Amino acid sequence: MNELTPQPGIMDIALYQGGAAHVKGVENVIKLSSNENPFGPSPKAIDAVRDSAADLHRYPSTDHGPLRAAIGVQHGLDPDRIICGVGSDEVLQFVVQCYAGVGDEVIYTEHGFSMYPILARAAGAIPVQVPERDRMVDVDAILSACTDRTRVVFLTNPGNPTSTMIPEAEVMRLASGLPGHVILVVDGAYTEYVDGFDGGASVVDAHDNVIMTRTFSKIYGLGGMRVGWGYAPKVIIDVLNRVRQPFNLSATALAAAEAAVRDQGYVEHCRSENTRLGAWLAEELAKLGVPSDPSNTNFILARFADQAEAEACDAYLQQQGLIVRRVAGYNLPNALRITVGDETACHRVAKAITDFKERHQ
Repeated sequence: MNELTPQPGIMDIALYQGGAAHVKGVENVIKLSSNENPFGPSPKAIDAVRDSAADLHRYPSTDHGPLRAAIGVQHGLDPDRIICGVGSDEVLQFVVQCYAGVGDEVIYTEHGFSMYPILARAAGAIPVQVPERDRMVDVDAILSACTDRTRVVFLTNPGNPTSTMIPEAEVMRLASGLPGHVILVVDGAYTEYVDGFDGGASVVDAHDNVIMTRTFSKIYGLGGMRVGWGYAPKVIIDVLNRVRQPFNLSATALAAAEAAVRDQGYVEHCRSENTRLGAWLAEELAKLGVPSDPSNTNFILARFADQAEAEACDAYLQQQGLIVRRVAGYNLPNALRITVGDETACHRVAKAITDFKERHQ
């Protein structure tokens, strides 16, 4: 008889479900389910990956110094206050691991990233979901939910899968209103899609209990490399580095990310195209009676009349070789999250949903 017992909370975790990539029996599939950059990574990042191949027998740096320096230059941040992880997910994990434990509470919002309750339960903490208001984060609801047991608050800004965001003043109000024993995590995976937005860096600089996280998986097109980073007061970074594995990022991943962050011309091109195509797609779907909130990300949250229509449309899109993401698990059963693809992909989506609506009138 097996007497091994997992730690509290582990068996309460529902496995994370990534976006689908294949449809049985359908060829020429376009994947629009994981918010990947349809234009891929910067050519300079690809070159850096090739160049790194000759040194694959060498261990990578343990402190990620060159990448942190490059990030610091680009964003005007102190490299000593930056930590790098295997995607921003690992940085989020470090925060919960270091600041929450059995019986503590971790707050996240109604439509927040599904990894938040997973990370809480992995630490034995209690995930606490608070409501949003019309798919917008409600700062007052978060503050009202805080108790003596609250240790971490997760804020996705811009939101996933909502695509909405709250202004900096509201984030500042949230950070200022939290008790001193609570750390605020501003998860900014989609920051680069908002022109001129600092992702929460100014909020970090104004408080001693805030960390901002970012990723190279979205606009930088390096999802397959798994690189993310966080920016926080030095005292928090010092804590997080104590649980970080010394070689958590490969030399190839570090080289790709450094080249990518230095190529801001490519980032601007991707942002510009995403803004143009996203606005076009949202407008075309709105004409069909499928509204969406103004998007601050590289996806739109298309809202249908009800769950049945959303699921039927998803099934039809799959038949046409278009994979999008159902978001019923995010308490949005009547919606589909659709990544903004390239020009061809956006036109295929618009035509397919047009045909679907005509067939179901």
